[in-house]
Amino acid sequence: MTRRTTRTTRNACFTRTTRTTALVAALTLSAGLALTGCSTGDSASAGGSAGTDGKPALKVSGAFMPQPVMDMAGGFLTITNESATADKLTSVTSPLSDDVQIHETKNQKMRQVTSFDIPANGELNLERGGSHIMFMGIKEKPKKGDKVSIELHFEKADPIKVDLPVEAATHNPQQH
Repeated sequence: MTRRTTRTTRNACFTRTTRTTALVAALTLSAGLALTGCSTGDSASAGGSAGTDGKPALKVSGAFMPQPVMDMAGGFLTITNESATADKLTSVTSPLSDDVQIHETKNQKMRQVTSFDIPANGELNLERGGSHIMFMGIKEKPKKGDKVSIELHFEKADPIKVDLPVEAATHNPQQH
């Protein structure tokens, strides 16, 4: 009986050790995957990893500028907030113009605003016929194929630098 008890005890210890090792390995793997999932490699992003530093995690996509025909130009893009912290777009700067404004369009009337809300886990769409960036008194007219540099400024997140590709004057991605 002593021999059987020793073997049973040894097997129980082996099983307990194996389970503990497996649990530690699973927890380590889960933590590693969670940290990897929070990283961002997008050059047009700011705010660090999904709000872990208290700042919103913002990404820019779909940016473009129709080729201007006058001394003004519009800019369009989408800002996605991948965190639980809301933010605001407060201003835009660019070497193209000393007067870059943010505008909303309501009831077919355009007006300058001081900021746009970017909801937590949501997005801000700056698009033709709606809210947009307005470049007043541009210094030169960019042509289709050029890129216009801008910097987006936020209430909480770090600034984001974006290059707006200049498209045909009639370009509208919603129609494609």
